[in-house]
Amino acid sequence: MPPRILLADDHVIVRQGFRALLEREGLEVVAEAANGHEAVRLAGELLPDVAVLDFAMPLLNGLDAAKEIRRCSPRTRTILLTVHSEDHYVLEALQAGVHGYVVKTQAAADLVQAIREIRGNAIYLSPTISRAVVEAYFDKATPPGDVLSSRERQVLQLVAEGKTTKEIAGVLGVSIKTADSHRARIMRKLDIHDTAGLVRFAIRRGLIHA
Repeated sequence: MPPRILLADDHVIVRQGFRALLEREGLEVVAEAANGHEAVRLAGELLPDVAVLDFAMPLLNGLDAAKEIRRCSPRTRTILLTVHSEDHYVLEALQAGVHGYVVKTQAAADLVQAIREIRGNAIYLSPTISRAVVEAYFDKATPPGDVLSSRERQVLQLVAEGKTTKEIAGVLGVSIKTADSHRARIMRKLDIHDTAGLVRFAIRRGLIHA
């Protein structure tokens, strides 16, 4: 049986293109998601073999969605699609438990190969990724600048997307006071003291599009 695949990307045309590519190769796309929260929900319901996740999705980025999917559907293998090929992004993804890292400029050529390789319990990285990253991963190196927890990174993304503290609390299912505490802790950790600075940091980290 072909692997059952969940596709998650906030651009409909991108999802349609990947679906056509995968189905042409005889693979089965069981669902599509437009944001990270939807991807996690569908993964928990459908338990797909593979989840293909865009990095810069609204509400919950692909990296943190992969972590959530790992908890709710442990057998699902995850592939991150991203424009970032820098070492620290790749290392952070590997340490989060992502099984495949595909650079979008090469996605058409790489994605099918990535799905086949990770189904065999291998880790797949686009050919342009430095081998030094793999060595650093096995040496358990820490990505530079990785000072925020997964929850704090989610809050940062929501702040950068323009959500109010009340809206952030609603998305995360926490109190307004807790959401405000997360925001204050992020500012303290990053030594950034205004929303504009947080937005710039989120763009540099690839959490939202510029």
